[in-house]
Amino acid sequence: MKIYIDGGFFDREEAKISVFDHGLLYGDGIFEGIRLYGGKIYKLQEHISRLFQSARALNLSIPMDEDGMCRAVQETVDRNEKTDAYIRLVVTRGKGNLGIDPSSCPVPSVIIIVDDISMYPRELYEKGIPVITAGTRRLSPDIFDPRVKSLNYLTNIMAKMEARAAGCLEAVLLNRDGYVTECTADNIFIIREGKLITPAPWLGILEGVTRASVLELAGELGISYEESTLTRYDLYIADECFLTGTGAEIIPVVTIDSRPVGNGSPGDLTLSLREAFTKKVYA
Repeated sequence: MKIYIDGGFFDREEAKISVFDHGLLYGDGIFEGIRLYGGKIYKLQEHISRLFQSARALNLSIPMDEDGMCRAVQETVDRNEKTDAYIRLVVTRGKGNLGIDPSSCPVPSVIIIVDDISMYPRELYEKGIPVITAGTRRLSPDIFDPRVKSLNYLTNIMAKMEARAAGCLEAVLLNRDGYVTECTADNIFIIREGKLITPAPWLGILEGVTRASVLELAGELGISYEESTLTRYDLYIADECFLTGTGAEIIPVVTIDSRPVGNGSPGDLTLSLREAFTKKVYA
């Protein structure tokens, strides 16, 4: 494995950052998860554009332009000689002093890792997964905008712990008004009477790249869709439910808070969308 750090490439055992890096000390940084399918990087430009948008929102100056970042990602992929993999791209505020003042960090750091990933066991893509709704609430967008893909995932981690304690692998986060936002690492969709419904961005979600791909596929397949408000009640009465994410791709949900979704098995539209997505990424 070769890991990119600030223009150099290092073996896994030699890849290190300073203990004074503000990404480590304060979660001051951003990241993207990107997939490699059949030797091609999926939606690279979309991910890089979102990374730079997150950086602008945090007043974080990435030490290269978007084209340079694309080239760095591609070179890291080439050096690792993989055809199917997960790419983790991280930009931290960089090394600075103790104390949260970002002005003590003169140069941000860029880290690129190319490795394998398995968000869920493969058999669960056929059987589906159970999820819960977490007691931990999503931070409101008026506190911190979730469109910034920051290194601070503590809320998500707390909800993930709730899921694990309940014997599940994923949890749904509600906002302070009780509306469904997303899961700890995935966006969520339901299908009700043939319509695809997913929480609207203004409710406090990260607008996922895979989420956008699913909405695009729905249009191509003639499936009507809507970005709207959802409550737990809407989840409970859904005919189908599935999650999307760069790591998760598309995975069916078969129970929510111990209530079966539909007939308790992955639904036909979910499976059709997953098949179409697989064809799309390897096209």
